[in-house]
Amino acid sequence: MNKRLLKRHQRQVTRAKARVKLTEPDVRTPEQLATAREASRAIVSRRTVPRAPYATPPLHHASAIGTSAAKAGEGS
Repeated sequence: MNKRLLKRHQRQVTRAKARVKLTEPDVRTPEQLATAREASRAIVSRRTVPRAPYATPPLHHASAIGTSAAKAGEGS
């Protein structure tokens, strides 16, 4: 039984080796690499910048604040 398992294992190993895709070397110039790095940094920074969804109040809210402040000034 050991012989059978050994042969099976060898077949599995050879099949796995045949399926492996070897990576190709990067043949870009240093300038191209630097440009690609800069481009990827720009994309990442745009994604990670936290946006303030309520940084400026909506127009209807701003007008309501303005009118309430004016009324408060008149009442006192």
